[in-house]
Amino acid sequence: MRKTRTTLSDGRELIYYDAGAGAGTAAGGPLRDHADARGLPPIATVSERRHDRLLDEWVVIASHRQGRTHLPPADQCPLCPSAPGRPTEIPAPDYQVAGFENRFPALSGPGGGRCEVVCFSPDHEASYADLGPAQVRTVLAALADRTAELAGLPGVEQVYCFENRGPEIGVTLAHPHGQVYALPVLTPRTRRTLDTVARHHAATGRNLFDEVRDEALADGRRVVVAGEHWSAFVPQAARWPYEVHLYPHRRVPDLPALTEAEQAELAALHLDLLGRFDRLFPTPAPYISAWHQAPVRTGRDLYALHLELFTTRRAADKLKHLAGTESGMGQFVNDIAPERAAAALREV
Repeated sequence: MRKTRTTLSDGRELIYYDAGAGAGTAAGGPLRDHADARGLPPIATVSERRHDRLLDEWVVIASHRQGRTHLPPADQCPLCPSAPGRPTEIPAPDYQVAGFENRFPALSGPGGGRCEVVCFSPDHEASYADLGPAQVRTVLAALADRTAELAGLPGVEQVYCFENRGPEIGVTLAHPHGQVYALPVLTPRTRRTLDTVARHHAATGRNLFDEVRDEALADGRRVVVAGEHWSAFVPQAARWPYEVHLYPHRRVPDLPALTEAEQAELAALHLDLLGRFDRLFPTPAPYISAWHQAPVRTGRDLYALHLELFTTRRAADKLKHLAGTESGMGQFVNDIAPERAAAALREV
């Protein structure tokens, strides 16, 4: 895997990731030789963290994001390779995978942290499921590299990699891409999970992540697909209509800790799951694909890397919208039994 670092005209960092013949080059010469010709002013965005004392949670205020690019036409996509007369966030005329600092970051300034965009492909019409195993391996290598590098920044407590797909989810750019957040605090979800896992370990000496995975595999009804190194199953208490968790059989804290064999099988199984989601309905499923990784400094011996993939579509013509009990009280109600969802995903 080759990394090519450069900067955009406003000073933001851009990194190309590529493998194979011609690595580090594109049409017209080396990748770093393609300069950003837009002449953008320096980024001066500022976010703020505010503490909710009743819930003991942090909320990020990022009002500058109101003006971010929203569903532009394909010929104005900022994530496509640059072309004559149409400069974009990617100055090169072609690339394999590219990552750069977000122009409209949720985390910046005194609030701390960093937000990056990772473009999975130069093809605007592609989706993650179209990439193929070799390209997915490059994407995974990029995410592992960003995880390791961002975890070393001062004040970063957690690195979160994710992909949102579909306007129904709230995506503002259709080009295939994901994001990486270097968070200055632990998210409420991670902190609560760590507390639960730590209490379980103190009481039993066992790891709760391992138990959840092993119980799903032993039961079998909620298993969607299983390989040598990974297994995917619908959680027993799934919140979303179709929700799958992908666990490695060897507990590791984060993406950089995976072996070559684990990475290879992960690429294949991730593509398999996304294909199944897309075959559930006549049109591609909107989804969130979220990598849950161990915090940088806390609970790394107990936390388990895993992928949580879910769609908000519950039927061909119906979306799951959070109801009053869910949005107002955090009490989820699922219309589809996990065993039924797993059976449907196996069948497709």
